[in-house]
Amino acid sequence: METLKYKRPESLSKTLTKYCGGCGHGVTTRIICEVIDELGMRAKTIITNPVGCAIFADLYFDFDSVQPPHGRTPAAATGVKRILPDHLVICYQGDGDMAAIGTAEMVHAANRGEKFTTIFVNNAIYGMTGGQMAPTTLVGQKATTAPHGRDPIEAGMGYPIRVGEMLATLDGTRYIARGATNTAANIRKTKQYIKKAFEAQLAGIGWTMVEVLSPCPTNWGMSPSDACDWLEQKMIPVFPLGEIKDTLKSDSSPLRGEAGRGAL
Repeated sequence: METLKYKRPESLSKTLTKYCGGCGHGVTTRIICEVIDELGMRAKTIITNPVGCAIFADLYFDFDSVQPPHGRTPAAATGVKRILPDHLVICYQGDGDMAAIGTAEMVHAANRGEKFTTIFVNNAIYGMTGGQMAPTTLVGQKATTAPHGRDPIEAGMGYPIRVGEMLATLDGTRYIARGATNTAANIRKTKQYIKKAFEAQLAGIGWTMVEVLSPCPTNWGMSPSDACDWLEQKMIPVFPLGEIKDTLKSDSSPLRGEAGRGAL
């Protein structure tokens, strides 16, 4: 007797992907849709996706979406969530969008404790625009604007920004975690983080974020398999996986709306 183990999430459209082979965006999209279906929130979910590889997201999510200008996604998500507080509002951003052009939007939305969830896809490079160095590019990692590798000292290129750790210092942030899409085990853990963040949002708790480390074989100049290995060996030591900040009180059932009251 056959048993159905998996089916396409209803929140995921049947459109063929435009993402490059081995890109982690597709996996991230799928697990977001799985969680939305499990929560029964498809009819009340709105995603905001900006310029960059994330610009294709509205093709794959079979629910409402808004496409703001580059870096302005948190501002759009703020407005949507304040008008529709009973909806699940997702801010879907890449590292160039969130940690460069959109830094001010992201920091102040997080500091205000806006009650939406950010999914931050970090592939350590500018994907769509040609492989330029991003704020998250590793020291020594090559990019089209750093052909000899990122040099923080002599070339004055600075260091990779750990966005999750930086935002964890802000009082408005309530839950921040970092997962990855390079292995099945990491994908399962990332899904758990996303579900926890969404549940916290639906309970009225403040700003939540899940960072997702994603391979970019095309701009890294690697095969998909080698890119997954590189992520494991090079990216994870710089961007450690796990829950970075968790103010949700599991012993007092915060997901029933008790946590987050007061300052937020």
